[in-house]
Parts: sequence; structure tokens; C-alpha cells
Amino acid sequence: MVEEDKVSKAFKAKDWNEIKTKDSWQIFKIMSEFVEGFETMSRIGPCVSIFGSARTKSDNKYYIVAEDIAYKLTLEGFGVISGGGPGIMEAANKGAQKGQGISVGLNIELPFEQHHNPYIDKDKEITFDYFFVRKLMFVKYAQGFVVMPGGFGTLDEFFESLTLIQTKKIGRFPIILVGTDYWGGLIDWIKTTMLEEKNISPEDLDFFKIVDTSEEAVKIINEFYTKYLLKPNF
Repeated sequence: MVEEDKVSKAFKAKDWNEIKTKDSWQIFKIMSEFVEGFETMSRIGPCVSIFGSARTKSDNKYYIVAEDIAYKLTLEGFGVISGGGPGIMEAANKGAQKGQGISVGLNIELPFEQHHNPYIDKDKEITFDYFFVRKLMFVKYAQGFVVMPGGFGTLDEFFESLTLIQTKKIGRFPIILVGTDYWGGLIDWIKTTMLEEKNISPEDLDFFKIVDTSEEAVKIINEFYTKYLLKPNF
């Protein structure tokens, strides 16, 4: 009870008007990130976002596959968007640079892990403070998602894209999971638990594909755009 009283007094002692004022001024920082993102990304042309772990080493099989997917996408006329950091993000930008294609890096300020990789086009590197602004750029300016093995951030980007397509907030575009061994358990759970509980519809499973090779991933994107018009999402 004594501890609760101390907490209560601490909250009452705060100047809530000052906190509200700081929140209001934060709007301008958010706006500036949107403006910089829109100004830069509106000039990049057709691109595919590639997601995955920042912790993946360069000798890992998924790093190698991600680099090859990015390289093959540039040969088909697509640029590549990554999170701008190390690991899978580095592999994506490295492959894009190897194919002499557009190589975009959307970096994020973090206390650990994140630093920009050297394979990003200098005029297409943006650093964000806010995850939600950065995630908007991934979706708004990509014609497809390639989801490599990753952690919570990768899952966040995968499920947000599914949610936006399911709720028709954005048009449908290819979403490809790479790595049956890695993603298989998650997909089984989606089918045997989410679907059986009727929390999703059977047709929602068509929003994504799962593959194991770079050839399969690029083929799905190419085949999608032989049926649908390739156009900006903005």
C-alpha cells in the first residue's frame, strides 16, 4: 500500500501539460521523416523489399540465397530495398549492387546491431528514428516482399503486409517466404491453429508463397507481373 501511494504521488507530481507539449512538437520530427522518405523513395522505380535477420553471417546459406535473389531481381529490372543494416540486409544490397541495379537502404537508429552496410546507393540511404515511418516506406514503394529467415522485426513486417492486404488497405502483391525448414513450423501452426479456429479464411493462405531457391522466388514475382500491371503503390 505504501509503495502504491509513492507511485501515485510520483505520477501526480509530473507536469502533464509539459509532456503533452513535447508530444505535440514530436509531430514535426515525424513529419520530417515522412517528407524525406517520400522525396527519396518516389524516384526509385520498381523495387522489391527483402527482409531478414541482421545477425545472419556472410557464410550462412540464407545470406547467399538473399544475395542471389537480389542479383537476379536486378537482371529483371527491379531495384532492391533493404533495412540498410548488416546480415540479410547487407546481402540484399550487395546482390543489387552486383547486378548494377537500384540499391536502397532504409536504416533505423538502434542501440545495437544496426549500422548501414556499404552496398547502398549513396543517394538512396535514409536513416529513421521511427519504425512506423520506416515500415510505411517498405510497403508503399515495393512491388513485392521477399522474407528471409529473421526475428521479431521480420515477423512484424511479414504479418503487417498480410494484414494490409487482407483488409484491402493496399493492393495485393507477391509475398515470398524463403526457407521451408525455417518457416515450415510457423506455416503449419497458421494452418492447424489459426485456420481451424476460423481466425483467418482459407483464401488468406494464398497471400504468400514459400520457396527454397532464388530461381523460385524471382519466378513468382515475374509471373505475378505478367498478369497484373506493374505500377507504383503511391
